[in-house]
Amino acid sequence: MIKRIGLRVGLPALTGLACIAGATSVMAQDGPGKGYSQVPQGAFSVVAEVRAKPGKEAELRAATLPLVALVRGDPKNLVYFLQEDRDSPGHFVFYEIFGNQADFEAHNAMPYVKDWFAKLPALADGGVKVMKMEILTGTK
Repeated sequence: MIKRIGLRVGLPALTGLACIAGATSVMAQDGPGKGYSQVPQGAFSVVAEVRAKPGKEAELRAATLPLVALVRGDPKNLVYFLQEDRDSPGHFVFYEIFGNQADFEAHNAMPYVKDWFAKLPALADGGVKVMKMEILTGTK
């Protein structure tokens, strides 16, 4: 036996539902994920990490934070994230994407990058560990 339930919805509720449906449509076209189309197949990606010497966590953080604005300001940089391990302060992981390896090498030749590397012997426990990656987009 099927029991019918009557539902009365007023105009304000219908208008609200229409706005939500419209926003969902717009979000699908312009929302999260839209920027992925800017990253070309085969782009040059780097995942790198550096750890501060004990007691040097704040100094390494202070020396590293300015890189965010500087690298993101480079027109050849497509993506740049600096992250710090929540459970291990002073452990930093970089995620960077450049169009190609030459763009990445040009980035490493920038004076502000060289200056940062010059500070590492006093601040970092070991050097920077780098993995050079290729972006796979699932398309050819």
